[in-house]
Amino acid sequence: MAPKRQKSPSRKTGVKGKVKKNLPPSPMEKPDHPDDIYPIVLTTATQELFECCIDEDVTEQSPYKLLKKDDIIQDIKTRAAVSDFHPVKQFVLDYPEDEILLVFDVDFTYGQSFYLVLTPEAKARVLQPPQPEIIVLEDDVSKTPEPKPWISLGSELEVDQESVKETREKLCYKFDLKRRPGLPVSFSDRNSTEAECRSVECPSYQDSRFSIKQMQRDCGMQAVPRLQSSTTQTERPFQRNMFTQYEPRELSEKEKESILSSEKLKKFLNSVTPRVLHAFQQAHIMNVFTDDFNALGIGAEASDRLVMVSEGLKLQWTFTDEKRAMGKKISSVSWHPTIHGLIAVTFIKKQEEQLDKSTAYINSPAFIVFYGFPDQSNPRLLLECPDDIFAFEFCPSNPNVIVGGCRNGKVVLWDISFHVPHLQGTRPNSKKGSDSDSDTDTFDLGDKKENKTPVMRYCAVSSIESSHKSPVTDVQWLPKTFEVTRTGVPVQNNSNISVQVVTCSPDCTVMFWDLRVPKLQNQFLADRKQDVDQKTMMTPYSIPKTFKHLDRIWKPLFRVSLPKIDTSGEFAPLKFSLEHYTCNSNTGRNTDNENDGAEVLPEYSQLRIPSAKTLRTLDDVNTKFYVGTEEGEIVYTDWKLEEDEFGRKFSAKPLLCFRTHAWFVNTMQRSPFFKDILLTTGGWNFAIWKEGVMGGPIFVGPSSEQEYSAACWSLSRPAVFFIGRNDGSIEVWNLLLNTSEPTHVHEHVASTRITCIKPCIASSKQHYLAVADNLGMLRVFNVPKALRSPVKNEDLNMQIFFDREHDRLKDYLEWEEQWAKQRKEAGESKKQVEPDKPVTFQVDSEEADLKEYSDYLKLEESILEYMGLWPHAPKT
Repeated sequence: MAPKRQKSPSRKTGVKGKVKKNLPPSPMEKPDHPDDIYPIVLTTATQELFECCIDEDVTEQSPYKLLKKDDIIQDIKTRAAVSDFHPVKQFVLDYPEDEILLVFDVDFTYGQSFYLVLTPEAKARVLQPPQPEIIVLEDDVSKTPEPKPWISLGSELEVDQESVKETREKLCYKFDLKRRPGLPVSFSDRNSTEAECRSVECPSYQDSRFSIKQMQRDCGMQAVPRLQSSTTQTERPFQRNMFTQYEPRELSEKEKESILSSEKLKKFLNSVTPRVLHAFQQAHIMNVFTDDFNALGIGAEASDRLVMVSEGLKLQWTFTDEKRAMGKKISSVSWHPTIHGLIAVTFIKKQEEQLDKSTAYINSPAFIVFYGFPDQSNPRLLLECPDDIFAFEFCPSNPNVIVGGCRNGKVVLWDISFHVPHLQGTRPNSKKGSDSDSDTDTFDLGDKKENKTPVMRYCAVSSIESSHKSPVTDVQWLPKTFEVTRTGVPVQNNSNISVQVVTCSPDCTVMFWDLRVPKLQNQFLADRKQDVDQKTMMTPYSIPKTFKHLDRIWKPLFRVSLPKIDTSGEFAPLKFSLEHYTCNSNTGRNTDNENDGAEVLPEYSQLRIPSAKTLRTLDDVNTKFYVGTEEGEIVYTDWKLEEDEFGRKFSAKPLLCFRTHAWFVNTMQRSPFFKDILLTTGGWNFAIWKEGVMGGPIFVGPSSEQEYSAACWSLSRPAVFFIGRNDGSIEVWNLLLNTSEPTHVHEHVASTRITCIKPCIASSKQHYLAVADNLGMLRVFNVPKALRSPVKNEDLNMQIFFDREHDRLKDYLEWEEQWAKQRKEAGESKKQVEPDKPVTFQVDSEEADLKEYSDYLKLEESILEYMGLWPHAPKT
């Protein structure tokens, strides 16, 4: 809410409409400002309305903003005295031009953060300040010396006399040594010190018989300039914001008519038309650009050989938002289940940014941003969040409902049913105009705001007392085939929609939430009139009342803690995975996916939490689930609560725990083809688990040089999955080709850490892979045919692979058990063979040490006597 505006001293209370026109309004703090400048205070609402937000639209480098005169007058008419421009109303009306200059005063020169320029002369003076004249003196200008002509003074004769010239021909001597080949040769070794083989040195020495006396010496001299060091500095000109506009050169109407009516153009068209029609006919008969080799092996024509095509991921789209992604990273990505080409992302602040700005923390707004093909820069929808969202997910039975987990531990709900036509691109433009015209009580957005991205507020948020105490790192919906009671017992879901959500957080808890109305609110909601809600008209800025019964009072159905098995303390979960369940009795209802979209789904506000006694218990639902912790452990536990002897509910200890990864577990995803196969990544390796196998992972990948940060299964090939690394690269693994190294590595897909990977299937030939990085950039890649077309019997071969790895793990555990038993028996037999050692006291141990030392001295003496080195030994 914007603060109340202080009354201007120039406005008289009690007298309506009496304002002096000739005198400018007096400033609020400093009276020494020019008459054609007025300091002004703009609230946050006014800044957003006129697009002059501080540090976003106007900065210290670009402090100028041109406001349209008509917009200011409209604002004064709409908000009257509440308008921030009301004190300068008369000056705005008398201003001769269409645009008024607003300047962002960073240094508070005139006492406020903004000041308004009231005259065109002052506007020109502010935008184009006078530059100081630079006077250049002629004496200070250094001139380049010009070369002078050569004047002979006779020095060339002296140089010619001093030059050395040859007066006779050079003598040439030739020495030859006659060789006689075939003579015997004998080699022998000799000592260099012998006289016969000694080398003779002939050093230089001074002969005393004569000496040469130097009488004259010729010396040369060269004049060099005196060395000087000097520097120059280029003066930086005053910065100005400039722009250029290109306009196409067009022909006049007369020139167009003359060209179209010319005989030359007609002859050209008549000669070209048959050839173009012939080319179109050939293109319609056969596409000459089709690559027949890439088209081989599709569908039923595919052979049993593996698809080997040297194609990689191709970048299709790049989405970025410089305004909302500055200093943030993408934490979660999700494709819309029903709308093609629509993807949602969330931005969170980086931990290093929070540490640097811990003293001056600025709470920037958090959103879930919806992007759509092909617009790469403008979002389609913004979902307002109370804090940074770490994870979110669409409801599987109603994609218009979204649940998310915040940094502060709260759980948030949205309903985007009103914006679905806008997201699909089917809403006509006329509706926007009619909506804006009907709501005339509020300020008019105008044509400029028509294309602005709509912002929607959240419908409900959980109670802060009952929420998590740490950030919510993972969120999942329970399937519509069952629900759980307050004790974790799975029962039949008669609503046929997903009504419960599961969340986890590093505060060592997993919570189950129910979206229906609690029992305590049944009587309160029954007394309310529902006709009022039905008559209220939805607008783009209204909040849906879908989850109004949960707003700020939403509490979890029950909590599941994760105590450690052998020691005290609890596990801190980051990710979890539930087993998919399909009820056999509802197979006919669940398989009609086409009819589900046409059926009217019940409203959550009309649903009530039934009593557990009236529902049928489902014994075939697996209540055990996997949890990945922040220390790299994989925990397998049960969410059903147990009772102690006093009737108190508590969480049982996990069934198993393996320290498979060395760092945070960032991915836990089940295979879309095998519901009992789970892929986990964390640290520098990945692992594959099988539901019900208590001996550990059935397959552990080799350690990588780079840390793994994200992973996902392929939606079309059972043997393929993708892993994102810390250096921005993506590894493609095919377990049928190689299990020791990735089949392909796409180097440096991003310039920084990859935070999330999500696949999507648009059609049989359009498979996309969304990759998010640590800089807030989202890239969508087109998956090539080699990674989207399954080979023959690939699912059967993968089932054989998983069974073989399971058998290998069983054999290893049996051998390990036998080895442990053998080691135990060997230790027991060793104890039986060795006699029991008597108990020794400290005095006895000291005597034993002294005796051992005396024996050592005797041994040393005997060895020295034998070697003749003992001083007291008798001489022989």
